[in-house]
Amino acid sequence: MTLPMVFRDPSLPARVRIHEVGPRDGLQNEKTAVPTAVKAEFVRRLAAAGLSTVEATSFVHPRWVPQLADAEELFPLVRELPVRLPVLVPNERGLDRALALGAREVAVFASATESFAQANLNRTVDGALEMFAPVVSRAVAAGLRVRGYLSMCFGDPWEGAVPVEQVVRVTKALAGMGCEELSLGDTIGVATPGHVGALLTALEAGGVPVSRLAVHFHDTYGQALSNTLAALRHGVTVVDASAGGLGGCPYAKSATGNLATEDLVWMLDGLGIETGVDLAALTATSGWMAEQLGRPSPSRTVRALSHKES
Repeated sequence: MTLPMVFRDPSLPARVRIHEVGPRDGLQNEKTAVPTAVKAEFVRRLAAAGLSTVEATSFVHPRWVPQLADAEELFPLVRELPVRLPVLVPNERGLDRALALGAREVAVFASATESFAQANLNRTVDGALEMFAPVVSRAVAAGLRVRGYLSMCFGDPWEGAVPVEQVVRVTKALAGMGCEELSLGDTIGVATPGHVGALLTALEAGGVPVSRLAVHFHDTYGQALSNTLAALRHGVTVVDASAGGLGGCPYAKSATGNLATEDLVWMLDGLGIETGVDLAALTATSGWMAEQLGRPSPSRTVRALSHKES
């Protein structure tokens, strides 16, 4: 298998933890139903490829995200895997469902903009934060790790550019209520490296240490890898990615695919940054999932390596 030449940059982190979102964020926007057994096998294969964190599903109301309506059936099939298996919970009812099935990590999903908060949660930004506060409090009290997603950190399809100070305010609110990790989402893929650096600098100045931050880039304008590298240069060590580049957002039509995990691993391998991920196994997994979905993988690395092997 072709691998990149390694040139270690000592200014970058020695290790990065990839937060794999394919089974949740990647599949939530599929037009056809993916069988529960296929989803479970996808999670198992991702774990076997060395991904230590695999976001399994979401305990949202089936009416909101029909593709993830099988959370109760899916989670018991994978919960004994020796990896972190966070699940998304939108409210206290979702938390109840996750706790009943033995989830050990949960995530809430907030917005930096009013327009997306209304589209996604039918609430204002502050109203959504008020809804999440008891969810986070109860989860922390139960000994769970809690992640806070923050969408529209760089641009919004209705509002345009999002002021940095606006993102800092909402991020600090999530941190203050007890979210251990905060994932900064470029939901529509409009960020550029300078913008990424400016936001990370502002967050640190506002009292949110980089050690609590993760980044979640979409590749709409082909900037996801360059934005990731900018984040790494600022000390970020957790990067969200989706196997095969699957994903989008059902409430933001301009949101195209996530950063492909294979493309990320190829870059990190070339930089000598440890991830624990077996690129060959991951590529095979994404190729298998693409077959289940009936279309080629959008990941450039999957396509390139599959072509060389054929």
